[in-house]
Amino acid sequence: MNAVWIAVALLVAGFAGWPVTALVFRLAKTIDDKADAAKAAAEAKRAAEDPSADVTVDLPAGDEAQSVNGELTAAAEPPSSGGAGHAPPVPTQRILRGGAIIGILERLGVCLAILTGQPVAIAYIVAIKGLGRFAELKETPVAAERFIIGTLTSMLWAAGTAAAIKVLFMA
Repeated sequence: MNAVWIAVALLVAGFAGWPVTALVFRLAKTIDDKADAAKAAAEAKRAAEDPSADVTVDLPAGDEAQSVNGELTAAAEPPSSGGAGHAPPVPTQRILRGGAIIGILERLGVCLAILTGQPVAIAYIVAIKGLGRFAELKETPVAAERFIIGTLTSMLWAAGTAAAIKVLFMA
């Protein structure tokens, strides 16, 4: 009967942890977005209250081509390449490819380590994962933050699942 509970624990830890981790990522993004919006609003308020930022320009009569809502504007510059006017697309970099598969394997490993009474194996899992991602994490702070959030969420989910199965059904 223990084999059945181990299989259930592995399935729940490995595959139900994915939506949990995605939910935590969304929550972290929401918190970051709110913090960024609050920071932008504070900076805008500070700029509006700054007397040195209030600059008025008197335009000569008949110079309406450079005026938008009474402010002096610069004429649009032509593209420097002299080509079609479209800048080449900036290459996009996928951050931490394979993260979903690695996360499933990580949760399976952590759950199995706890169910078999080998919690030291969790240190090996974290070490392998960290060393494998070191170059990517070193280059991009955003990737490092996602790595930490995802790893902690996955490990807590897997450990919680394994502990619950072990205490409730395998005692």
